[in-house]
Amino acid sequence: MHVPDGFINAPTSAVTGVVAAGALAVSLRGARRELDERTAPLAGLVAAFIFAVQMLNFPVAAGTSGHLLGGALAAILVGPYTAVLCVSVVLLMQGVLFADGGLTALGVNITDMAIVTTVVSYAVFRGLLAVLPRKRRSVTVASFVAALVSVPAAAVAFTLIYAIGGTTDVSIGKVATAMIGVHVLIGIGEAVITALTVGAVIAVRPDLVHGARGLRQRLRLRVNGALVDAPAPTAPVAARTSRRTLWVTGLVTSLVLAGFVSFYASASPDGLEKVAHDKGIDQEAKQHASADSPLADYGVKDISDARLSGGLAGVIGVGVTVVAGSAVFWALRRRRGADASPVNTGV
Repeated sequence: MHVPDGFINAPTSAVTGVVAAGALAVSLRGARRELDERTAPLAGLVAAFIFAVQMLNFPVAAGTSGHLLGGALAAILVGPYTAVLCVSVVLLMQGVLFADGGLTALGVNITDMAIVTTVVSYAVFRGLLAVLPRKRRSVTVASFVAALVSVPAAAVAFTLIYAIGGTTDVSIGKVATAMIGVHVLIGIGEAVITALTVGAVIAVRPDLVHGARGLRQRLRLRVNGALVDAPAPTAPVAARTSRRTLWVTGLVTSLVLAGFVSFYASASPDGLEKVAHDKGIDQEAKQHASADSPLADYGVKDISDARLSGGLAGVIGVGVTVVAGSAVFWALRRRRGADASPVNTGV
């Protein structure tokens, strides 16, 4: 759903840029509270994983494909504020290095793909957890539904933005029907990927999943006929899997997905591209400012072998994203530590 340059007029793009900048500023402050020495490395990995999986377009209808947006996945794993930053880092890397998503439309893309998906999915996720049994399985179920809802929500958001600042004269009703219809199907794929990933992390390190915090019920024992709380465990439930092992496994998985599996992804246009072509809303689309980038269109320039070119581009993308994301989140973690340090008054 990466919006290219030319779909949305300059004033509307500027307004969404202001909205995105404000949301990022709020998220930077909020992420300080969410991140600690355990989750800061995971946040950088989540950004890299989202980048990798977004390269895996899957078919959803005749001549149409979809890919992960990632807002729900990131929000559940590392928290909503950090999630906005994760997806924004991915979108920035894609726009600057790979010519995917317009640079003048960066505010539109962050608003739509980072903010809307995160806010909607996390609200649905928390609402479901409030009524579901307090079990880990409930986290996976809520993850599925939250991700499913987040994708058509992003389609609705794009339609509203297009209604305000679209550069072509196309019936908004037709755009809305087509966008929501195809993105409901894409949402199913998003939901499956999100639920499987969240379930896999919960299985080995539930203590690292932001959305699973506070769900563990205190074990109660019957002593002399009365129920009493059992002592809290002194070690993490899944201490058998270290954070380093989880991080390395996640990084290797991301590299394999982007560097190898992506070659087999669907070549069909994604939901927005298909709707834009069919309904004519791409008539004013402009060439990307980074169209001549060495990595444009997810291929390495001057390498003729498509498999090698795409694989190298994917590996580079994962590497750059994990470095950029980790740098941001470690800086926020260090800032939180500095803010929490007592001030030496010299007394």
